[in-house]
Amino acid sequence: MIDHHTGRDVRVVLLDIEGTTTPMTFVHDVLFPFARMSLPGWCRAHAGSEQYRQVLQRLAEEHAADRRTGNPVPEWCDATPAEADVSLQAYARWLMELDRKTTGLKLLQGLIWEEGYQSGALRGDVYPDVPVAMRRWRRAGVAPAIYSSGSELAQRRLFGSTIHGDLTTLIAGFFDTAVGPKQSTSSYVEVASRLTVEPTEILFVSDVTPELAAAAAGGCGTVLSIRPGNRPQPNADAYPHVRTFDEILP
Repeated sequence: MIDHHTGRDVRVVLLDIEGTTTPMTFVHDVLFPFARMSLPGWCRAHAGSEQYRQVLQRLAEEHAADRRTGNPVPEWCDATPAEADVSLQAYARWLMELDRKTTGLKLLQGLIWEEGYQSGALRGDVYPDVPVAMRRWRRAGVAPAIYSSGSELAQRRLFGSTIHGDLTTLIAGFFDTAVGPKQSTSSYVEVASRLTVEPTEILFVSDVTPELAAAAAGGCGTVLSIRPGNRPQPNADAYPHVRTFDEILP
């Protein structure tokens, strides 16, 4: 389907989440506080589990990498399980305060949010034009996909629990930073490979221009999402922009 913004034949619309499909307020005022509040209880409930061990190992590796770069990170001691737990929580809170998007933190947050969605304490939030557009694109043979710094698990739960119903059946793929950083060109080439399309057949929509620059360098079409509350972006005039998904492949 030809996109009138870029003139490209589009087979996949690749979507960021925060500031694109979902209000920033949901992420910053609902999801992030829920993860901070629930962190101690989650650690108590899952201490010794495989999930906990995976989080602990990943955060320990990231803490060591931070130490090597000279970052003033909290102390880390894992001589005993209790000390390791204190270190995990202190480092996780430090990452949250800095809004770092490390794979270990996103894994931890995703597991906490998973329980929130399962209990009904959390419910996914998307702009009203999002499900309408996804269904329109599907009817036209164009597949929506998601690429976000939030974990794939968190993405699935967000789109699976909206007031508009379960949107995951409309989405061809979920990608997180396991495929690479969002400001790295190779990440978009990898996403295209996994979706079995050419990068030139992807239209990437995000509210962050450095991400759009990386996608464009990989051959993707790009559109800047301008939603209420989004942060001003450098070099914004270099990209076509939309204020609603009604404008994308109408």
